[in-house]
Amino acid sequence: MCGDKIDDFYAIIPAGGVGSRLWPISRKDRPKFLYDFLGAGSTLIQSTYLRLSALAGEGHVVVSTGERHVDAVREQIPALDDADIFAEPVGRDSTAAIALASAVLARRHGEDVVVGSFAADHVIRGQKAFAKSVRQAVAAARAGYVCTIGIAASRPSTAFGYIRQGEPLGAEVPDAPDACKVRKFVEKPDAATAQAYLITGEYRWNAGMFVMRAGTLLARLREYKPQMAEQIARIADAWDTDRRAAVMGEVWPAIEKIAFDYSIAEPLAAEGGVAMVPGGFGWDDVGDFNSLAALLPSRNEQNIKLLGDSSNLVQMDSAGDVVVAEAGRTIALLGVNDMVVVDTPDALLVAPRARSQEVKDMVNKIADMGRDDIL
Repeated sequence: MCGDKIDDFYAIIPAGGVGSRLWPISRKDRPKFLYDFLGAGSTLIQSTYLRLSALAGEGHVVVSTGERHVDAVREQIPALDDADIFAEPVGRDSTAAIALASAVLARRHGEDVVVGSFAADHVIRGQKAFAKSVRQAVAAARAGYVCTIGIAASRPSTAFGYIRQGEPLGAEVPDAPDACKVRKFVEKPDAATAQAYLITGEYRWNAGMFVMRAGTLLARLREYKPQMAEQIARIADAWDTDRRAAVMGEVWPAIEKIAFDYSIAEPLAAEGGVAMVPGGFGWDDVGDFNSLAALLPSRNEQNIKLLGDSSNLVQMDSAGDVVVAEAGRTIALLGVNDMVVVDTPDALLVAPRARSQEVKDMVNKIADMGRDDIL
């Protein structure tokens, strides 16, 4: 039945990164997944947890996050037990985060359990369609594939990576009728290349969602990244013992920092071992202020998008602006168009909406100035 829990399925929520393209809202100590940007009544990570626990059940969802964010995650998701939180002393990117959680879950429940990684900071609309895609991905995972969920590319975006789909799996996996093999993963393209991808109809956005048997992942890790596999195994062996802190402190910082796409998905796709299920649901990763603006309702006929206190905004001759007001000051806009204005108690950002992706570069420049106090 559609509403039944998937008994052998465990969801992993990697909640790392700073979300620096949303600075100065998203910070090191309070990254974007802890915010309710859309006024939905739940933060991004809370929405992710609710979406996944509806499929896997409570006790089948774990979170991998930085040590500095553990208390906030516990506060926002009180249903999580201590055993469900994987605290990282330093960030080592998605491969290590997913692999450690998978290795520990394999030791607790066996290597045949299916694990799925879903980022903490994505906005997804359409739970029924999302559940359908996950169920098909689980079926492909049971057949031995690492399965990803590809998002329909609604525009020639240069902000996302792409997945090129191959032949259907067909009768090989009858419970995943929409699944196909992945030919390759491609990096964020330029505008002309992105447009060419859309014309072919063979490409979907890569949302970084991966579903596989724990044993499949660990076997591929031993093949492609043997040193990391050994390091993860050492930590996982100690995780549910009183040696956890000592082994984690010794081993974790030395693990290679690499994304799952590069370490596992890309080489395995070249061997024909990656499948894709199309995601028929609305999706956005809220990657920058431009994408956030697309999700916010317009507040007036000038198409202004506002997050914060509207009573402090004065505008003339402006259209399409994104305004974030946290500092309580009056913000006056005169003759500007398509701008991002973010006012916080200790930092002010003003930037063209079209250059939202470059906010990360600005954050790096501020870091080079030694101003970590405002990051």
